[in-house]
Amino acid sequence: MSSLYSTLSTSMPWFFPAAVFLFGACVGSFLNVCIYRIPAGQSVVRPGSHCACGKPIAWFDNIPILSWFILRGRARCCGRPYSFRYPAIEALTALLFLACWLLFPPAKALCGMLFVSALICATFIDLDHFEIPDVFTIGLGVAGVILACAVPSLHGQAHEIFIVAALRSGVIALKGLLIGSALILWIALIAEAVLRKEAMGFGDVKFLGAIGAFCGWQGAVVAIFGGALLGSAWFVLALAWGKIRGRKVQVKALEPGDEPAEIGMGAHVPYGPMLAAGALLYFLVLHRWVDLYFEQIGALL
Repeated sequence: MSSLYSTLSTSMPWFFPAAVFLFGACVGSFLNVCIYRIPAGQSVVRPGSHCACGKPIAWFDNIPILSWFILRGRARCCGRPYSFRYPAIEALTALLFLACWLLFPPAKALCGMLFVSALICATFIDLDHFEIPDVFTIGLGVAGVILACAVPSLHGQAHEIFIVAALRSGVIALKGLLIGSALILWIALIAEAVLRKEAMGFGDVKFLGAIGAFCGWQGAVVAIFGGALLGSAWFVLALAWGKIRGRKVQVKALEPGDEPAEIGMGAHVPYGPMLAAGALLYFLVLHRWVDLYFEQIGALL
């Protein structure tokens, strides 16, 4: 198997990246189903893909990314428009899968693909419903600890004896889960005491624990504060864009039937997407520099 992998990588260096991109696009199509059905308590397997009018979607109209452009964003059966978000999620998943493959060894890349998929689902479900289902918090955290033991390279562990590397990696994942969830829980409790209202949902606490299981406690810290910085940047850009357009920027209402709220200090904005963005930046790009920084701080202390 390894010889076949080496042969294909040498003779056709484009083969595996192209295959991973196509695989990511197909997974992205499935994530669209999960994002819509899981919050509604529906099966993600049955029935098959169907239009809002109830008619099944043919396989040739369900090609990831391409079908939306071929059909010009409208269903073939009834002509109803459907959101550009569908191909956008498929393309995003494909690109992030490709990034995992290019940046990491194959085993860690596969773990990264699972992590990325969960982050994408959690992000868009939180944007739509202001909640993150337990499968993407508790389930992801358990998966992170198990994968850390099965694939020690997930946390950069290597040893001549596999069980030693597996235990070290598992401990890192468990510490990340516990420290990450505890840290954001204290932040939420302090903010609630200061603001005298709920500042953060418990789903975010569980979600950060899951991030810590895949990224370690350092990644959890980056997700909290990096996510806050990214959220602040989005906040400023949204306000600036509203000024340019001459209209107020609104965010989705927290409760069904409520009017959208004008963006401002009192607006309820989901924190899950910000945590996911910070975690993604750490996992793909920043981990080397962040880990080195914390090592240097630890040496000084």
